[in-house]
Amino acid sequence: MQVKIQPSLRMGTILLLFLLTSEGACAEFFIKKVILIIQPRNEVQRSTNVSLICQAEVSRTAGSHLNYKYIFYKDYQPLNTDQTNAMDSLYSIPDARVGHSGRYKCAVVIEEKKRESNTEYLTVKGLLAPVLTVDKLRLTEGDDVTAVCTAEGETGFLMFFFRDGHEELYRKETNSQKVELKLLLDKGTVNMFCYYSINLGSTAETSNNSNVISIDIEELGIKPNITVIPSTYVTEGDNITFSCSVNMTPQRNTELILSHGRTTLSSNMIHEDYAMLAKANDSGEYECISSLGGVHKSSSLNITVKEIFSIPFLSIHPAEVFEGEYFAITCQIRSLASRIQREDIKYSIFRDKTLVINDNGYNGTAGKATNGKYVCKAEANRIIKESSMLLLGAKVLVSKPEITVDGPVIVDKPFWIRCHSENGSLPIIYSLKSNNFILNRTEVSHFQEEARFLTMISIPSDISRYLCEAENNGQVSIKMSERLHVTVIVPVGKPLLTVLPVPENIEEGNDVTLICGIPKGSPPISFRFYGSNHTAIHTTTVQSNSSSFVLSTVKRKNSGNYYCEAFNMADMSSRSDIVKVEVSLAMWKKALIAVFCMLLVALLVLFIVMRYKAKRGKRQMAAKLSVKPASPKSDDSLTLSLTHDPHYNAHTVEVNNKESVWSERPPDEADQDSLQSPNEGDIEYTEVVHPQPVDPTQIPLRKGTETVYSELQTSQGTPENINHVSSILSIRMTF
Repeated sequence: MQVKIQPSLRMGTILLLFLLTSEGACAEFFIKKVILIIQPRNEVQRSTNVSLICQAEVSRTAGSHLNYKYIFYKDYQPLNTDQTNAMDSLYSIPDARVGHSGRYKCAVVIEEKKRESNTEYLTVKGLLAPVLTVDKLRLTEGDDVTAVCTAEGETGFLMFFFRDGHEELYRKETNSQKVELKLLLDKGTVNMFCYYSINLGSTAETSNNSNVISIDIEELGIKPNITVIPSTYVTEGDNITFSCSVNMTPQRNTELILSHGRTTLSSNMIHEDYAMLAKANDSGEYECISSLGGVHKSSSLNITVKEIFSIPFLSIHPAEVFEGEYFAITCQIRSLASRIQREDIKYSIFRDKTLVINDNGYNGTAGKATNGKYVCKAEANRIIKESSMLLLGAKVLVSKPEITVDGPVIVDKPFWIRCHSENGSLPIIYSLKSNNFILNRTEVSHFQEEARFLTMISIPSDISRYLCEAENNGQVSIKMSERLHVTVIVPVGKPLLTVLPVPENIEEGNDVTLICGIPKGSPPISFRFYGSNHTAIHTTTVQSNSSSFVLSTVKRKNSGNYYCEAFNMADMSSRSDIVKVEVSLAMWKKALIAVFCMLLVALLVLFIVMRYKAKRGKRQMAAKLSVKPASPKSDDSLTLSLTHDPHYNAHTVEVNNKESVWSERPPDEADQDSLQSPNEGDIEYTEVVHPQPVDPTQIPLRKGTETVYSELQTSQGTPENINHVSSILSIRMTF
């Protein structure tokens, strides 16, 4: 029978097991502090047992188990590591020595958290005096002795010193407690002792001296004797013989050497003497040295050699000679010994180690063939002496100089003229002339120097006036250059900007030509044209003094201020004055505007004329009858205004049931009204009622101000009642 476990029960069991097994892993802790304690105290004497205790104060959850890792340090270097679950750890230093002195601290590591203690300094005092031993107390000069210096029980890096009184024999540094070495001692008695020191960082501790051991050294009898024949005072040409000897039986490794200064004359003086011919430079100390093993003994004496004649002196006259000039070389002896005569001396003159003449004088003509290194040799009584070397180099006359300029030559600007001769011995004097008048001069004494002159011209033709003169041997060596011929750059003058057509006659659609010209300037010349807003519109370089630019089919927007600039290789630009360009309308546009204006004027005149005629017509028709509806109504009631000539009386007629009613107005009153209201034309209104429809054939009507004419009759049709009224009426009707 199988039992099924519910999924929820299974998950709970797993969770419980996880919590039980990870209790320690989830423990919370905090390292409050770490303390290092040195026991019994921070300063102790040697051989004391010292303990370093590292204590950790940790805050943690109840029931948690922590693992502590303790690390001890000395002078910031790890000493020991300890794993424990205790809250402290111990590091012991038994039988402490001075070498244990230093700075100590510890650190506690729990999981990945680490905390260090404070630093404590441990001082151990007291160094034992070392013990010195040697393998033998008596030895022969040249033998070595083995010495051992021991500092029992000391640790660290020790520096051992071996001394003989105040003289230091040897020193050696080691991390061992003893040192052993072989010493080669070279004098009678040595009182040897040793001591050591230990470095503690900023300070060092030194021990007391060891025991003193006396060592006796037996000297070797190998000191040589040196003799010379015939004497220590000799004259050049004498034979000298040196002898060296040692008062002992020669041994296998014995050496006997004769030296003069740093030069070894003989290394076999045991078997034979050394002989030589005395010379003046042989004066000085001679030393005989004997060697056996590592032991050296010496004896010396001084030899003085008197000159039989002085070193020859070579001279050339004149001291400076030019090619083609005569010169003389002389070899002379200034002093000589009494044992010889001047006639006994033989001379020879050599050039570049080649014999020129067997004499003390030589004459010749200076030139390339005679140039060289001259030496004179004098010989007498088997002694040959050589003079100092003298260099003869015939000077070369200066060649025709070349005159050039540095950089471009610009009118009214300073420039440099350079003078140079291809050949010629230094020093050379250069002069700058202008039409044979010296402007300036300079002397060139070194090959790196140049003759340069600063000058300036105001017109281009002045450049050909300059010449250069060179000399190095007075007037006879003067050479003159050719005249200076170089291109002279004339700066551009002020440009003149010309506009074609003239700025006042430029119309839209025209081509405008801008011409920029300068009065002077060396080509090539660059011209730059500017339009409005100081914008460059064209740049060109030409070989002439002017240039042009065409603005094709200009428009009103091309109006503005124009100017041009000109510049050349003088690197100086010049600007013209500003020319104002106004582009006017095209001719057809002007004609169109003129026609339009004329039409406008004609219409205005026509309007004025018609207005005038209209007013005049009103005045002329003032006497005529005007009819105008007073109140347009649907009952066809009409208002008739009757106006007649002022010579007639005005009447008002009322039509009612075919009856006419006339009212009469005084003439003077009508005239006054006419004068006061000329626009109304002497109008009087009378209401006429037509009970019956009006025959349109009898009275034609018009809207607005159209004038119609009608014949007014009575109901009976008899005109006699109105024979005194004009039969023609002006009727104005308004509906």
